[in-house]
Amino acid sequence: MEKPQALDALSALAQQTRLEVFQLLIRYEPEGLAAGDIAEKLGVPQNTLSTHLAILVRAGLATSERRSRSIIYRAVVPTVRGLVRYLVDDCCAGHPELNRRFDYGNGSCAPGTCKTSDPESEPK
Repeated sequence: MEKPQALDALSALAQQTRLEVFQLLIRYEPEGLAAGDIAEKLGVPQNTLSTHLAILVRAGLATSERRSRSIIYRAVVPTVRGLVRYLVDDCCAGHPELNRRFDYGNGSCAPGTCKTSDPESEPK
């Protein structure tokens, strides 16, 4: 992931409703949710939700697919993994062998595993 993509994703998530929509979409992976169901679950008017969903799609965090009369939205999990990797890419003070602590099989960070956040785990 490049810096402009990371900034777009972070900007899209830096708003309460969009963050809640994205978290809801993550919970409903891989099936996704219809726009009407998202609006109902979050209590957001559909016209407002449409704007938020468009921002998430433009940022590469969600996709939409028409199924019959519904539009189904899904989270784009690889984008999230790419964002996490981008954020921690330069971790661990130049010790690449410690960088693997941020990737425990699914590209996300294990809490407290970087030497910068867990001084007890620093190599001697």
